[in-house]
Amino acid sequence: MNILVLGSTGFIGKNLIKRLEPEGHRISTCSRSTGVDIRNYQQIRNRISETDPDIIFNLASHGGSMRYVREFGADVVSDNLQMSLNIYRAVKELNTKIKIIQPFSNCSYPGDSSVQYEENWLSGDVHKSVFSFGNSKRGIYYISKCYKDQYDINTVNLLFPNTYGPGDSIDPNHTHALNGMIIRMLQAKKKGDKKFVVWGTGSPVREWAYIDDFVEALVMAINLDNIIYPLNIGQERGYSIAESAIMIKEEMGYDGEIVFDTNYQDGDPVKIMSRQKFEESIQGFKWFDHRKGIANTIKYYEEKL
Repeated sequence: MNILVLGSTGFIGKNLIKRLEPEGHRISTCSRSTGVDIRNYQQIRNRISETDPDIIFNLASHGGSMRYVREFGADVVSDNLQMSLNIYRAVKELNTKIKIIQPFSNCSYPGDSSVQYEENWLSGDVHKSVFSFGNSKRGIYYISKCYKDQYDINTVNLLFPNTYGPGDSIDPNHTHALNGMIIRMLQAKKKGDKKFVVWGTGSPVREWAYIDDFVEALVMAINLDNIIYPLNIGQERGYSIAESAIMIKEEMGYDGEIVFDTNYQDGDPVKIMSRQKFEESIQGFKWFDHRKGIANTIKYYEEKL
């Protein structure tokens, strides 16, 4: 198949391309760093026209840490919605048979969620700590639904927990949360710090998706059609921030004390995703071991920092 990967130089995009290449697909790429700004309609229309894809993986996103998406909330929501509007308009004008596969973060669930069931996805407000980013993903869902209803464009929307693993940014303000903690603890270890500060109380429970699991679910989605209302990619298992910090400390061999700075906002108390509908849609999925994933990620950043 002809596959166009938007956001191809990002964390998810690079790993997806590496996973797809051995299968013999013709893979085309697209990112702002390679000269195509998806916020510019004519640029993304030209790229879709010249690559003539069967599938578009829409991995392009403007996001960052909780502090970042609060500080730059207007830019985050505007950019994400504008990119989506441009993609769907171009597909409508060029070829409505193109399938669009796109991941959403589970921070788009209501802020008071415990176990996150798909039927409750829109039942309350996004948590204020990620208001701009979470609502931009809800907006993209509405765009995909309207283009399905009017133009019959095939979209597969998937909801993922927070991702981690090798290949992400080395900037803790622009990387995914667990990777950011690993970066900061490595820096503390190198400096000989006797204490490592966790931002917040450490009590929030998070489900994590190792990068290999994230990418494998995207590849499996090639065989799905018209999942407009998004499907959880979850295993219904989480770890507190404090538990993850302890695992990182043990795998890294850091001998300092872990302390908690409660001046930082925690975010949602629990983010664990229901697995029922995922297991019905994609059977036999094997999840990567969480501790091994942390060890692999530490090794990656030890080589980068």
